[in-house]
Amino acid sequence: MMTQERTFYDREFKQKAVELSYARGNTKDIAKELGIQPELLYRWRREFKEYENNSFPGKGKPKMTDLERENARLRKELRDAKMERDILKKAVSIFSRSDG
Repeated sequence: MMTQERTFYDREFKQKAVELSYARGNTKDIAKELGIQPELLYRWRREFKEYENNSFPGKGKPKMTDLERENARLRKELRDAKMERDILKKAVSIFSRSDG
């Protein structure tokens, strides 16, 4: 049984394909010219419409809106600050015990 090797398209290719499909209007013809399935181009268009410049982040990376990206950054910052606080609390308790 032959399996078809999966083709990966980079972010720039996807963005250009989406832009071209909007500029020229006929998505099926554009897909045929680019050698891709029309369904794939329609999916890229939906993704670009929803996530705009955050579309097509790459293998395994989540697609996020600007707000979601900022939220994730702030959550990470909060997690780091809590960890630093906990470390400092432990250090203070260790030093205050040894001073006695």
